[in-house]
Formats: sequence, C-alpha cells, structure tokens
Amino acid sequence: MADTTLPGYADALRRETMRSEIQRVQVLAVLLTLLLAATSFALNVMPDLLARRFEGGFPGWMPLVGIGPFVLYEIVVLVVLRRRAARDRDFPRYARFVNAFIETTLPSVVIFSLSHYMEPTAVFAFWPPMLYFLFILLSTLRLDFGLSLWTGAVAAVQQALLAMWFIPLQLYGANPEHALMFHLSRSVVLLLGGGVAGLVARQLRRQFEQSVVALAARDHVTNLFGQHVSPAVVDRLLATRRDPPSETREVCVLFLDIRGFTAMARVRPAGETVELLNDFFAEMIDIVDRHNGIINKFLGDGFLALFGAPIADPQAATNAVSAGLAMLAAVERWNAARPHEALRVGIGIHLGEAVTGTVGSPRRKEYTVIGDTVNLAARLEQLTKETGAQLLVSEPVYRATAGAGGATDLGPLAVRGYDEGVRVWKVV
Repeated sequence: MADTTLPGYADALRRETMRSEIQRVQVLAVLLTLLLAATSFALNVMPDLLARRFEGGFPGWMPLVGIGPFVLYEIVVLVVLRRRAARDRDFPRYARFVNAFIETTLPSVVIFSLSHYMEPTAVFAFWPPMLYFLFILLSTLRLDFGLSLWTGAVAAVQQALLAMWFIPLQLYGANPEHALMFHLSRSVVLLLGGGVAGLVARQLRRQFEQSVVALAARDHVTNLFGQHVSPAVVDRLLATRRDPPSETREVCVLFLDIRGFTAMARVRPAGETVELLNDFFAEMIDIVDRHNGIINKFLGDGFLALFGAPIADPQAATNAVSAGLAMLAAVERWNAARPHEALRVGIGIHLGEAVTGTVGSPRRKEYTVIGDTVNLAARLEQLTKETGAQLLVSEPVYRATAGAGGATDLGPLAVRGYDEGVRVWKVV
C-alpha cells in the first residue's frame, strides 16, 4: 500500500493523474484527426470504388459532419485540461464520466450514419464497431477502474441498442447476423473489455502511486536535510520509512568558512561571485559525501556539515577529520589551477552531544542540531583567524581519532562564550 501520509503525496498523485489524462486526450485527438482525414480522402478521391458498397453513394462531407465535432470536442477538452493543470486544479470525477460517455458515443454516431447508406448488418461487420475498443483501450490512461468499466458499459449498451434499432433480430435466428444472442455476445465482450481495461488501469495507478511515494519521500528527506543530501544517505533514510526522531546523540560538527570572501565579493560582479561559490562548494560537497557526512546548512560563504547524524556512525570523528584534510588538499589544487581566484578557508571540528530533530512548521521543516557542540565547532572555525591555522579540532575529536594524524597541541585557548580555556589542536 502507498504511504499516503507523506507530505505532498495527494498533490503529486493528482498532478500525475492529470498528466496521464492530458496524454490520453492528445492521443485521441490525433487518432480522430487521422480518421477524419482518411475517410474524407477515401470518399472524395475514390468515389467509384465506394459507390459499390454504399447504396446510392455516400456524401463526401459526411465525415466532417460526423467525426469533425468529436475532433473539435477533444481539442476543447485538451485546452481545458491544460489550463486547469497550469492552475494546479483537478478535473472533477463526474466530468470524467460525462466526458467518457460523449467520447464513446462517436462509434455509435458513425454506425447510425452508415446504416442509412448501407445494409445495417454490413455496418456491424465493418470497421466502426471496432472504434469502441479504441476508446476502451485508451481508458486505461484514466487510471480509474470505474471509468474504464463505464466506457465498456456505454459501448456495450449503445451497440446493442443500435443493433436492435436497425436489424430485425430474432432470439435464435438461422443467420447469426440477425440473431439477438449474436449481437448481445458482442456487447458482453465490450463490457468485459472495459473490465479488463479497468484492471490494467488499476495496476497502472498503483505503479503511479509507488512512483509518487518514492519521489515524495525523497523530496521530503531532501527538504529536511537542506539543499544537499548524499544519495547514499537518502537511500538509508528512505529504508527506515520514517522521519529521524528528536533525540540527544553524539555528533561531529564541521564548520567551514572562506576567509576574506566578503571583501572579494565587493569587487566582483554578483553573477561571477555566485558562480565561484557554486564551483567551490561542488568540490566540498563531493568530499563530504565521500566521508559519510551531510551538508546541513549553507551559511553564505561557508557551511555546516554533520557526521554521525541523522544516521549513527562510530567513525564520525575520523570521517570528519579526513573530510577536513581532503578539503584543504582540494583548496590547494583549486589555488594552483585558479591563481586569480585563490581562496583560503578556516575549518573547525568538534565532537559531542547535541539535540537533533526536525523543526519548523507543517509547511516547511528542517533537520537541525542544537547545543554547545554546534556552538564550539563554530567558535573553533572562527579561532582559525587568530591562530593562523586552517583546521582546528577539539580535545574530544583528538582523542576519538587517536591523535588526529599528528596534530599540534595549541594548549587551552580563550574562546568567546567560555569561562575557561578550551584545549585545541591544529591539524596540518
């Protein structure tokens, strides 16, 4: 069963259903136009050939009068559907039933018209009754079992009534074409065809629902975790099929900031500044992805990355430090390749407990981390300006990584907002 509780599920499914209905009407409009063109061509270019089949001939303008209004009708319906879709409005279900009745009447109109110019039994053996199956087949794109069954029922009843109107029927006639049971059996087949089309439509709808659920779930995860979430993290979160709980857990927080970028932005055009940031962040995002982290927030010319949340990771601190070192290496490569756009960054990493969960309103929620762990990581990043370091880590990170790869102890340093000095290590 589809998870209908996902935010945006109903709207997404309604839009998918509307697109399917528009596609159905487009196909039908094209097919009817081709049918109108073919019959008009045959009647006006090959009159001698058709005169042998029709008693007294058949007017060349008849297709335009019989089929033309239905072509125009489909065009009008297509315009209405597109306008409603553009306004994000649905097509009422009762209107769909009325529309199905009008469309399925086309073969009946053709049969009725031809029966005045040729033997009625020949008409029912001709191609017009086959048009009923065209409408039944296309009804599957309505994604509604009831509408497909209704289409089959309309076709069955109309064909039976036309046969009884034009052909003198007997319950069991020697000639099958004059036997009531013969024509009723054809109507039964139409009705069964509508039922089968309905089952196919139901299966298509289930597949649509599954696709919509998958898209809605992925969008929901992306909205919760900011502008970027690693595909691997998304897949693992989707496997749980629930939002991350609000809890206190151990996380490793990494703050990155580009030094002097504000001054740099003042002398560059806005478009060039944004393009520069996008190019740089693209590399940083890849690094965070590779080390099992997520970008939780972009902060102008910096960002906050999380390791160990929302999915627990015993190697969170190791991954965060490895990501930080990879970022510094990427900055060196950047500066070598783009000396006119050389950048310098400051990175602060801290490991500790923090409150995690989703905050916001029913319309917009975001996954966030709150607590002293986040604050100290931000302070360490700011401390890189005073120490001249590019990557600073706290004592918990140093211990969790068994020395952070030979980090240098800077000793207890004064940190804004803390009464006592905080022991800090510089990672080279």
